[in-house]
Amino acid sequence: MALVSADSRIAELLGELHQLIKQTQEERSRSEHNLVNIQKTHERMQTENKISPYYRTKLRGLYTTAKADAEAECNVLRRALDKIAEIKSLLEERRIAAKIAGIYSEAEPPRKTMRRGVLMTLLQQSAMTLPLWIGKPGEKPPPLCGAVPAAGDYVAKPGDKVAARVKALEGDEQWILAEVVSYSHAANKRHTLSRRRIIPLPQWKTNPETDPEALFHKDQLVLALYPQTTCFYRALIHAPPQRPQDDYSVLFEDTSYADGYSPPLNVAQRYVVACKETKKK
Repeated sequence: MALVSADSRIAELLGELHQLIKQTQEERSRSEHNLVNIQKTHERMQTENKISPYYRTKLRGLYTTAKADAEAECNVLRRALDKIAEIKSLLEERRIAAKIAGIYSEAEPPRKTMRRGVLMTLLQQSAMTLPLWIGKPGEKPPPLCGAVPAAGDYVAKPGDKVAARVKALEGDEQWILAEVVSYSHAANKRHTLSRRRIIPLPQWKTNPETDPEALFHKDQLVLALYPQTTCFYRALIHAPPQRPQDDYSVLFEDTSYADGYSPPLNVAQRYVVACKETKKK
C-alpha cells in the first residue's frame, strides 16, 4: 500500500515539475527582450560616445527590470529543485520499503549477487547525482553540505550512506561504505554499530565558487574512499575542487612510498569525510 501511495505522489510531483520547467522557460523568454534592450542601449552610447542623463535613467530602469526578472526565474528554479529533491527522497523510501519487503527489481538485484563492476558504476552515479547546494545570498551551507559535519543530534535515516567502522576478517578495524538499515533509539545503534562508529556522507555538493569555506582545505586530514573499492582510508587533501563538478585530489597514507603518501588520486565530494583520528598510523 505504501508503494502505491509513493508512486501516486511521485507522478503528481513529476507533473508539477513539468509545469515549473515550462514556467522557467517562459520567465527566460520574457527577460530576453529586456536584455536585448540593454545591449542595444550600450551600443548606442558607444556610437554617440557619451552618457547622457536620458541613457542613465533608461539603463537604471532596464537593469532594475532585469534584476527582478532574474529573481523571478531563480525562485521558479528553486521550487523545481525542491520538487526534484522530494522525488528523489520518495524513490529512495520506495527502494528501502521494497528491500525490506524482499522485493528486488532487475535494475537492483540483492546486494549479495551484485557484480563488482555494477557496484562501482552505482557508486560513481551516486557521486555524480549528488545535488549541488545553491543557497540564497548570505545563506550558509547546511550540515552535511561538503565538509560541514552533521548536527550533534543527527540520526541517519534508512537508506542513508555512511562511513562505518567495522572489524575486518583479520581482526583489524577499517572504515567501509555502508547503508543504514535501521536505527535503534533504545540501544543508540544503527543496525549493529554504535553511533560513534558512523560518519554520515555529504548530502549536498559544495560550490567552490560560492561556498569555499564548506570544503576541506589543502593538507587537511580526511577519510576518503579509495578508488574502485568500498573502503575509506586516511588521506591528506592535495587540492580541493575548483568547480562544482570537480573532485578532491587526495594523497592516501601509504608506507610503500618514501614520503608515506600515494601520488594524487581523485575522489568525489560524496566520498570524503572528516577523519576522527588525528594521529598518523
